[in-house]
Amino acid sequence: MMQGTDRWAVRLIQRRVVAPYQNAASLTYEIAPVTILLLLRPDTAFLALYFGRGIPFMIQQQDFVQPEQLNFNDDGIFPNSPLPLLFYRDAIRTDAKDPASIFEQRFAENDWTNSWRDGVYSFPHYHSTSHEVLGVYSGAATLRLGGEHGKNVEVYPGDVIVIPAGVAHQNVSASDDFGVVGAYPGGRQWDLLRGLPGERPKADHNIAALPLPDNDPIYGTKGPLQRIWKSTAA
Repeated sequence: MMQGTDRWAVRLIQRRVVAPYQNAASLTYEIAPVTILLLLRPDTAFLALYFGRGIPFMIQQQDFVQPEQLNFNDDGIFPNSPLPLLFYRDAIRTDAKDPASIFEQRFAENDWTNSWRDGVYSFPHYHSTSHEVLGVYSGAATLRLGGEHGKNVEVYPGDVIVIPAGVAHQNVSASDDFGVVGAYPGGRQWDLLRGLPGERPKADHNIAALPLPDNDPIYGTKGPLQRIWKSTAA
C-alpha cells in the first residue's frame, strides 16, 4: 500500500509534470520511470537533473503569476468575504536551503510581517482583525476554504494564498513535512475565531473596518491584489 508521503509525491508529479505536458509525445515513456524515481528519491535537485533531458521540473518563480480568484459567501456561520481569496500557484522558488526564509523576506519587503512558520489548523477558523497570507515552503496539503460548503484545494511548495479576513480555512490532510509561512499586512495582530455563537456581529464590524493592504505580498504595489480587491470593494 502506498504511504501518505508517497501519495503526496505522486500528486506533486502529476501536477508539475503530467498536467503541463499531458499532450507531449514523450509522456508515455517519461511518466512511469519518473514516478518510480520520485518515490525512491523525492528531492527537487535530483528531479531537476532528470528532467534536464527534456522536461523542466525545478520549481521556479514566474515573472508574474496571476492568481486564481475564489469567492465564498457568508454561510451564516462563517462571514467569509466579498473579497476573493487569491491563490498564486508556483509563485516562489523553494529550492533554497531554507525555503521558508524566502517567503519571510518577500512578504516583509512588501510589508506583510508578524510572520510565523507552522502548519494550518485542522479545524475551520478565520480571522476578523487582519487579512492573512500563507506561503507553502515544504510538503503538501489539502485545505478546505470557505467552510463546510466551500472548496478543497491542494497546495504545494511555492504556492501562496492570500486569505481575506472572515474567510474560513482548515487543513483536512497533509504530508508529514507540510509547512507554511504566515504573515499579515502592516504586521497586524490576528485573532482566532471558529464560527461559534456569540462571535458575530463583533467579528463583522472588525472585518468591515479593515483597510485594504497597500501591497501585494509577492509583487508589491504593482501586484494584482490591489487591482482585484479595489475593483471588488468599489
